[in-house]
Amino acid sequence: MSKYISQTPDNPCIRHCCLDERNVCVGCYRTLAEILNWHESNAEQKLAIIERCEQRRLKRLDRMSS
Repeated sequence: MSKYISQTPDNPCIRHCCLDERNVCVGCYRTLAEILNWHESNAEQKLAIIERCEQRRLKRLDRMSS
C-alpha cells in the first residue's frame, strides 16, 4: 500500500452490529479491536482492515456453503 493515500476510507459499519463467538461483527466483519481502533487508524491501516474484513466475509460464506 502506498504512503501517499490521500482519501480516508469510509467506515464499513452497516449498522448490523452483533459480535460472533470470535468477537467479529456479523455486519461489517471487523474484530472488536478493529472497531474500537478505527478512528485512530490512518488511511493505510483502514484499507488493511477493510481487506481483512473482505477475507473474513468470504471465509464465512465458504463455511456456510459447505
